Amino acid sequence: RPGTKRLPRAIVVGVKKGGTRAVLEFIRVHPEVRALGTEPHFFDRNYHRGLEWYRSLMPRTLDSQITVEKTPSYFVTKEAPRRIFNMSRDTKLIVVVRNPVTRAISDYTQTLSKKPDIPTFEGLTFRNRSLGLVDTSWNAIRIGMYAVHLQSWLQYFPLSQIHFVSGEKLITDPAGEMGKVQDFLGIKRVITDKHFYFNKTKGFPCLKKSESSGLPRCLGKSKGRTHVQIDPEVIEQLRDFYRPYNIKFYETVGQDFRWE
Repeated sequence: RPGTKRLPRAIVVGVKKGGTRAVLEFIRVHPEVRALGTEPHFFDRNYHRGLEWYRSLMPRTLDSQITVEKTPSYFVTKEAPRRIFNMSRDTKLIVVVRNPVTRAISDYTQTLSKKPDIPTFEGLTFRNRSLGLVDTSWNAIRIGMYAVHLQSWLQYFPLSQIHFVSGEKLITDPAGEMGKVQDFLGIKRVITDKHFYFNKTKGFPCLKKSESSGLPRCLGKSKGRTHVQIDPEVIEQLRDFYRPYNIKFYETVGQDFRWE
């Protein structure tokens, strides 16, 4: 088969339940992009297998094409920035972020569908609810502290090499958000409005045609799940908790995501 297996030039490094699968499915429609469909978890769980193992997983590309992979847990993995930097300091990084409160609820909803006997969202969120003490050791909460995780990346990569996608705008204006992704990757804006239609049942944009066939492509049934109902007071407490982190994040990246 034509082409060569190459290490990725761009990686979608985060965040879980932010919209990373949508970004990957949308960008791979581009003729100049080849993407690995599964999450290799190389820079967090499989690093010991070595770069050649990682390369062997990649799709074949022509010289004119870019290889992309996505593993959303990289963003919160302490060692990932250094490891990616050691592979190539020119790697372009894509981070899909969404309102951390909604993200946490979505994360919990996904876990609950696999483990129905876990404690309530409220029970896991607080170390002490009456004092409003949030348990930052719970992954669903920790992931949304974007400003904290970003610091590890900025030790190795300049902001110009990291592109932030708004998970909210990805739903309301997929073509606009993907236009910026294409600009960031240095490829022509091929993916436009004409590639999308809005699926009312899922509440999500879908592709009119997928990469592999001429058929419409919506994300799988695990995407667009109805979220668990959470007490509004808990949501309010979480908003207060995340506010300083959000403000710091906006200031650092020079972009206001309007999560307030």
